[in-house]
Amino acid sequence: MVIDKWNTFVAGLLTIPSIGVNAQSQNFERPNLPNVIFIYADDLGFGDLECFGAKNVKTPAVNRLAAEGILFTNAHAAAATSTPSRYGLLTGRYAWRDKGTDVAAGNAGMIIKPGQFTMADMFKSVGYVTAGIGKWHLGLGDKTGEQDWNAPLPSALGDLGFDYSYIMAATADRVPCVFIENGQVANWDADAPIYVSYKENFEGEPTGKNNPELLYNLHPSHGHDQSIVNGISRIGYMKGGGKALWKDENIADSITAHAVKFIEQHVSEPFFLYLATNDVHVPRFPHPRHRGKSSMGLRGDAIAQFDATVETVLNTLDLLGIADNTLVILSSDNGPVVDDGYLDDAEELLGGHSPTGNLRGGKYSAFEGGTRVPMIVRWRAKIPAGQTSDALVSQIDWLKSLAALSGARIPENAAIDSRDNLASIIGEDKAGRDYVIEQASNHALSVRTKEWKYIEPSEGKPIVAWGPKIETGYLQSPQLYDMQTDSLETMNVADNHPELVEYFSQILFSERNLTK
Repeated sequence: MVIDKWNTFVAGLLTIPSIGVNAQSQNFERPNLPNVIFIYADDLGFGDLECFGAKNVKTPAVNRLAAEGILFTNAHAAAATSTPSRYGLLTGRYAWRDKGTDVAAGNAGMIIKPGQFTMADMFKSVGYVTAGIGKWHLGLGDKTGEQDWNAPLPSALGDLGFDYSYIMAATADRVPCVFIENGQVANWDADAPIYVSYKENFEGEPTGKNNPELLYNLHPSHGHDQSIVNGISRIGYMKGGGKALWKDENIADSITAHAVKFIEQHVSEPFFLYLATNDVHVPRFPHPRHRGKSSMGLRGDAIAQFDATVETVLNTLDLLGIADNTLVILSSDNGPVVDDGYLDDAEELLGGHSPTGNLRGGKYSAFEGGTRVPMIVRWRAKIPAGQTSDALVSQIDWLKSLAALSGARIPENAAIDSRDNLASIIGEDKAGRDYVIEQASNHALSVRTKEWKYIEPSEGKPIVAWGPKIETGYLQSPQLYDMQTDSLETMNVADNHPELVEYFSQILFSERNLTK
């Protein structure tokens, strides 16, 4: 049976300015194309939402989204960390195929190259207006460390198919702590030019390590002790910024406001909105109106703040009368982490809540908690409400699946790992992929089917080395788990099933050696 499966597998391998874009959709006879919104959370775990079993935090807006659509219980990100996961989603290409796709510094050059075909390119080709708003973390400019943050960047999201962008260059714990709008710093302050370095500090600039008395908002638990912005020390060194610097408590509001404005501006034409929130990623520092909304301190309140963003987006669609024909996909870039570098009492205040939904591992890990993520899909005009699906789905497939929905054509050498899995995404197929591939922080790959989880041998410590109390899943010998009877990955049965170990290792060997 295994040999038959293998033969079949081998055979199968053979204040926002107007965007200034006219509705290209008038050139296409597709008046019923749905708007598409990705709400892409950061470090939100499989167990962090109320409709997925979360304790101690309420998420009514996300609950509503699930009740009106499909809740997926077997959905996977392409990687257990941010940059490679986002790379896979937006390009349909596994990040492990390409160098330079690991977690990016804030001054990284563009990781998705302007010549690559992206999700935004796909939507734009069939008449959508496109926007990327929120966390980016995929590099800007043509060369790492050589950006001039005081002038328009030579390459940015406009070169990747996005008509409009309002983004964080990396994430909130990395400098530069400013928003980038259409390729240049938003609210740039001529009196406070911006300089960024990931090698050495600028003379006279305080750091969290040397000046802890200046940390009036959060202190680091490990790392995160370099330049100070808004009373919080970060990774990397920064000088200047002035009025362009963000306040962490206002990040969610700023991202949400720009998303709402984009939706309002393009209510009469099909649009694609990549809305990547920051809330749950460190440093967690939600707006005061969300404080105390959970019993779990800043991390729980950040989840409540994320829910508020979802509520605002859904209410906007309702008010504009476009909710029925808007496809909303909500998910997360990787699994959760509790202490990821700041003293915010996240571990101490869990109170029985399991961010992974009791899955083993978490962010960074090869175990299931690293890449199994919440996923909800709503399209009221087409998808019956109130469904739950255990179809095996991967974010790597979103590009080709939505191309199939929109009728877009994909260049021959683009989105090479993406498959048309639209039937699963809209609830018509409850089986999904035959397998998904997942990448851990150390580049170890796993193969996940509905029945089995195989983790290839790799080097590394059993617990994340730099601070988070997360099992990595790294082992020098193969691991095999029966996900039908052991979904928590407690018993390695590789020695009992050598034929399956060989089968899955050959899948990875063939995938790695395909000419792509």
